[in-house]
Amino acid sequence: MSFLITTIMMFIFWILLSGEFTFILITSGIVASLIVAYLSHDIFIGKADFKTETGRVLKFIVYVPWLLWEIILANVEIAYLVLNPKPLVDPQLVRFKPDVKTDLGIVTLAHSITLTPGTVTVEANREEFVIHAIWQKSAEGIISGEMQRKVKGIEGEAEELGGENSV
Repeated sequence: MSFLITTIMMFIFWILLSGEFTFILITSGIVASLIVAYLSHDIFIGKADFKTETGRVLKFIVYVPWLLWEIILANVEIAYLVLNPKPLVDPQLVRFKPDVKTDLGIVTLAHSITLTPGTVTVEANREEFVIHAIWQKSAEGIISGEMQRKVKGIEGEAEELGGENSV
């Protein structure tokens, strides 16, 4: 079941990125999706059932627009920092223990933090994250844990499943 879900998700992603519906592109997308799914279905999905995976996929679909909105807000904040005549930049390293436990959760959280302007993930593992924040407001956003809670929802029950999907 995880192979099928991964194949379908990869193919949908392929179609969204290509934007064209020619025979060669659709055929290439199917072949590429099958290869990627064969190599990685246990990494992304694990051994969960269809209902669990559907919930995780839906939470991810909700997460992406939220993350895009956070990126837009962070861009506005960075523009404010750059254009403000008073120096507001206060770089700092923030350390915290993550709530996420799986490889997928750690990678998703680390990349989400790095994608958000004003923050960069310096180190990420299950014991500790080290984040560089350009000013106090960025650091507070990380410490509040809203992004962690959303990524934890995407992780779902994956950490309880063990096996190859857990750290």
